[in-house]
Amino acid sequence: HTGERPYSCAKCSKTFHAKSSLAHHCRTHSGEKPFVCPDCGNRFSCRSHLSQHRRVHTGEKPFTCDACGKSF
Repeated sequence: HTGERPYSCAKCSKTFHAKSSLAHHCRTHSGEKPFVCPDCGNRFSCRSHLSQHRRVHTGEKPFTCDACGKSF
């Protein structure tokens, strides 16, 4: 909550509050995509993007619209 951003990118000097955020950002420069979908082989730079993608294979629709009830 201090607003401190002690981690900085060596390529572009952007700063981050967490070391993990810096690591994720650095993948934008390197193109590294270490998270692989076991179903189709698609690769992702962020674990959460892989988790979201996996719903394509499982059919999971975790969000429901309060107005119409449709899931997505």
